[in-house]
Formats: sequence, structure tokens, C-alpha cells
Amino acid sequence: MSTLPHVFDATTDTFETEVLQKSMTTPVLVDFWATWCGPCKTLGPLLEKLADEYNGAFELAKVDVDAEQQIAAAFQIRSVPTVFLVKDGQIVDGFPGAMPEGQLRAFLQQHGVEPAEAAANEEEPEALVPLSPAEQVAELRAAIAAEPDKDELKLDLALALLGTGEAAEAETLLDALPANLATDDRAVKARARLGFAAQLKDAPAPQALEAALAQDDADLRARHLLGVHKLVAGDAEGALEHFIELLRRDRAWEEGLAKKSLIDAFRVVEDEDLVGKYRRRMSSLLF
Repeated sequence: MSTLPHVFDATTDTFETEVLQKSMTTPVLVDFWATWCGPCKTLGPLLEKLADEYNGAFELAKVDVDAEQQIAAAFQIRSVPTVFLVKDGQIVDGFPGAMPEGQLRAFLQQHGVEPAEAAANEEEPEALVPLSPAEQVAELRAAIAAEPDKDELKLDLALALLGTGEAAEAETLLDALPANLATDDRAVKARARLGFAAQLKDAPAPQALEAALAQDDADLRARHLLGVHKLVAGDAEGALEHFIELLRRDRAWEEGLAKKSLIDAFRVVEDEDLVGKYRRRMSSLLF
């Protein structure tokens, strides 16, 4: 049990009061974990650190899925760790698996959760800026150097490397993961992203492709490759926008590559609302 002021263990008896009712005034991050879960040992301490640092901007509810099976079943938990953000008594977002600190901060910021001001007699913390993909890679390399046997960090590094376009090293790291992490949702999606990354072999840099499109917006190959670049770098909406425009311009180009790219991207993108939006746009163009 944590001794931090904004972290608590949620149980079936206390869930309605401490999570649902509490969320009417303060966002509550619910962390579903298990003692046997490797990635949980990485994510849990990070979430607790942020809960302490954010000084009450959100509460962190810890749910041991083995001890609280009723709550886990209600939330349809299929893997751990899984995290949900609850506001106004409703789930507003969530994610499966662990993620680096920079992405956690960005997730909270996306939902308006900013660090609360410290007490007047405390020094104000410096403004927090989410790490860039390159900064995440550097941070994770340092962490692995300090803890070389921590495989969860290697999965984090593989994902960060995909964000910087270093697909070969990312693939090597994924191949070396132990079985329990190789089947992690994030590892499976990373493998799918590698399929896109392979298309970028010998491809021009994004800046060159953007220049080519600026000169000729009918350059379908440049548009496709730029979409692939964006997907691999984590800009899901930018990628889908290029693929949908490709479909609009010529659905038959390269044996239907636009449609295939969209369908493959839907398997990679984690934002279900975004996927739904572009599925509807794709259907309106095809039917």
C-alpha cells in the first residue's frame, strides 16, 4: 500500500466513493496491475511519481486485478497494466501497457491535467514539457545502461526508436524480447509499425517529400511515402489524412495501395475514435 497522499488502493467496497464520486471533482487515473506483471513494475512507480508531483491534480487508484476481480471484470480488463482516466464519473480515455514518462505527461496534458501549484512556501517547479522522440531515446538509453537486465525498458526504447525512424535497431530489440513481453499489446503494434517502416528503405526524407508535394500535389508516390513517414513517427492523423487523400485521387493506383495502407494503418493506430472517423471517410469514397 502506498504512503503517498494522492495514491490509494481501490477495492470493490470503496470504488464508488473513492473513484466514481471523487472523479466528479478531481480526475482519477485507475491503474489495473498484478504482482506477476513485469511491465506493471515499470509503469506503477512512474504513475505514483507523477501523482505525487502533480500535487492533487489527479488521484491515482491502484487496482490489483487478482484481489479485485469484480472491478477488473466490470472494466473488461484483458491485459495488465491497463490504465483508465475517469472524469465526471465516466471513463474518458485509457491505454494498455506501460509507456515512458514523457508520453504519460502528454496523455495527462491532453486531458487538461496539469501539475497543481505547490504551496506558497515551496519553490515553483519548472514548466514541464513532454519529451521529444529523440529525447525519449536518449533518456531510455541512459536508463538501460543503469539497469541492463530490465527488458521493459528495452520495449520502451524500441517504441521510441520507431518514433525517430530507427526501425532496424527497434526490430533487433523486439526480436530479443522475452516471450511475456513479445506478446504485449505494444510489442504487437510495434511489429505492425515495422511493416510500414520497411517501406521507407531508401525513401527520401520527409522534408524532401513535403517539398515535392508543394511543387506537385498530384505526386502520389511522395504523398504515400510521406504518410508512411508520419505513421512511423507517431503522427497517426497526419498519416491517415495523406492515405485518404491518396484514395480520393486514385483508388486504383499501385493496385489499390491507398486502401491497403488505410486498412493496415487502422490495425496500428490506437485511437479508436480517429480510426472510426477515417473508416467512415474511406467508406464514403469507396461506396
